[in-house]
Amino acid sequence: MTNRVRTAHRAAARCLILALAVLGLQLAVTGAASADPSSNSWAKLRMCEASGRYNTNTGNGYYGAYQFNLDTWRSVGGQGRPDQASPREQDYRALYLYRMRGWQPWECAGMLSLAADNDARSKRVPSYDDSAYMGGGGQPAPPAPAPKPTPAPPSGAMPAWPGLVYAYGDCAPALKTFQLRMNAFGYGFTGTGCYYDKTRDAVLALQRANGINDSGRLGPKTWKAAWEGKPPR
Repeated sequence: MTNRVRTAHRAAARCLILALAVLGLQLAVTGAASADPSSNSWAKLRMCEASGRYNTNTGNGYYGAYQFNLDTWRSVGGQGRPDQASPREQDYRALYLYRMRGWQPWECAGMLSLAADNDARSKRVPSYDDSAYMGGGGQPAPPAPAPKPTPAPPSGAMPAWPGLVYAYGDCAPALKTFQLRMNAFGYGFTGTGCYYDKTRDAVLALQRANGINDSGRLGPKTWKAAWEGKPPR
C-alpha cells in the first residue's frame, strides 16, 4: 500500500471517529432533554397544587400554579411574585427547581406518586425552550371559576363531611358552610369561604371545647363538633 493510500485511509478514519463523537454528543443531549417529566405529570401537579390555575393566590404565602413560596421562587431566579408571572415563566422556574431538587419541594408529587428521572437534581440549568412543553406556553392565566354554591341541608342537620381537611389560606364552599354554622355561637361570619384568622380562632375554640387535638385544621371531628358537639367557649 502506498503512502498516499495510507494517508487517505487515516484521514477517513479520523473523519469517521469525529462524526461518531458528534453523533454521540447529540444523542446524549437529546436523551437528557427527554428525561424531564412528561407534560401530563406537570399537568397533574398543577391540578393538585392549584387546581391548574397560574394566578392562584389564597393568601397562605404560596403562589401560582406550582405553589412557590417567595424564597424558593427567588432561589431559582424568579422575580416579583409567582402568581403575577406569566405561565411560561412559572413553567420555566418549576423545571429549574425540579432539576435542582427533584420532586422534593412539592408535597403533591408524593401524593401523586410522580417518579423522578435522570434530570432530577441534575443541576443542569434549563433553557426556556426546555420548558416550553410543560403546558403554560405563555398564555394568559385563566380566570378562577366562581365557587359552586353548597346546597343547604335540612334545618339543623349536619351537612355531609366534604372529604377534605382545610387549613389556613384555603378557600372552598364547604368553609362557607362551616362559617355560617359557627354564627350560631355568636361569631358573625359573613361567609367568605376562605380560612383566615377569624376562622382559625373558631376552629381552635371548637376543638378545645370538644377535646379534639387543637391543630387548627378543619377535619372530620371538628366538622362534626360544629353541629353535634359542645359549643366553643
